[in-house]
Amino acid sequence: MITTLEPITYKFEPANLSPNDYKSDLHPIWCPGCGDFGVLASFYKAVAEQHIPTEQLVVVSGIGCSGRFPAFVNAYGLHGTHGRALPLATGVKMAHPELVVVAAGGDGDAFSIGMGHVPHAIRRNVDITYIVMDNEIYGLTKGQASPTSPVGMERKASPYGTVETPINPLLFALASGASWVGRGFSSRPKELVDLVKAAMQHKGFSLVQVLSPCVTFYDTYDHFKQISKPLPADHNPRDRMSAIKYAMDEATLYLGLFYQEERPTYDEGYAAKRAQAAKPNYGIKEIMGKYMR
Repeated sequence: MITTLEPITYKFEPANLSPNDYKSDLHPIWCPGCGDFGVLASFYKAVAEQHIPTEQLVVVSGIGCSGRFPAFVNAYGLHGTHGRALPLATGVKMAHPELVVVAAGGDGDAFSIGMGHVPHAIRRNVDITYIVMDNEIYGLTKGQASPTSPVGMERKASPYGTVETPINPLLFALASGASWVGRGFSSRPKELVDLVKAAMQHKGFSLVQVLSPCVTFYDTYDHFKQISKPLPADHNPRDRMSAIKYAMDEATLYLGLFYQEERPTYDEGYAAKRAQAAKPNYGIKEIMGKYMR
C-alpha cells in the first residue's frame, strides 16, 4: 500500500462503478504489448476504487501515443495540442474546481515541447494529477530519441548514437518543489493502482512517472525489471532530501511514493482572492485609487 495523507473529500455522490464502466466504446489501438495498456488498466481500477462518477472525471492529453488516452476513458476528455496538456488541465480545474482532473502524457510530450509548463504547474500546485508514460523513445513518430533516452542510443534518427544527457523527471520535479512525486511500472499493476489512487487523492499537483515500455521501437521490459525495485521501507516520503537521493540513483529505478507534502492549491488561492475582490472596499474604483496614482 502507498502511504498518503488524508484523502480529499469529493463534492459529489460516490458512484458504484466497476473498472469496465470507465471503458469507452473505443478500443485501444496501441501496439500489442505496449506498456500503456497496463497504465490504462490500472487507471480504470484506480478511479473505480475511488467511486468517481464518470461525469465528474476529466482526462486531458497532448500528442503522441499517450495522447489517445482520453479517447479510451468513459469520462470527459480533451485531446489538446503537442505539449499543452498541463495548461489545458489547469484551465479545466480553475473553471470547475469540483471536477477530478487528470492529465496524461509521454516523455516526449511532457519533457520536450511541454517541459516549460511543468515547473509552473508545480509551483502553482494545481490540484491535478499528471501521469507520464515514459518509454524513453518517440513511439508515435517511429522511434526517435526522446528527452529521457540514454546516451548512445542508436536509432534511425541517431544512427551513430545519441549524445544528449537524459532528463531525470523525478529529480526535476523534486528540485522544482513538487508537492507529490511518485514512480510506477506498467508491469507491476497492483502497485501502480495504489500509486495512481494516492496521486489522485493528493490535494495539489501530483506527478506519476510510469515506466511504460515501447515494444516496437525500444523494448525495455527486461531492462526495467532488472534495475527497478520498491523504495526502501524506511524511506520517509515527507523528507525531500531523501526523495532526491533515491531519484538521483542511476543504477536503480526505485518505485513508489518519493515525496508528499501539504500546501495550499492554486484553485484555493484564487477562491480566496475572488472572495477578497468581492468585498465593497475592493471595487475597481478603490483599486485604481490605491495603485494608479
